[in-house]
Amino acid sequence: MVQKMKKKECPSCAMEVDKKEDFCPICNFEFPKRNPIYQWAAILLAIFFLLMFIL
Repeated sequence: MVQKMKKKECPSCAMEVDKKEDFCPICNFEFPKRNPIYQWAAILLAIFFLLMFIL
């Protein structure tokens, strides 16, 4: 079974790059690093607002 690599598009040159890469191999664009705390905070805020509208 062949697994497909998850890819992302470089916003600078539109090259498909492996999702785990920090730099684009073509144009050396540095992908911004995401902090997981911000993602969890956004999820918790979304749940909070949904609960506010339901109740």
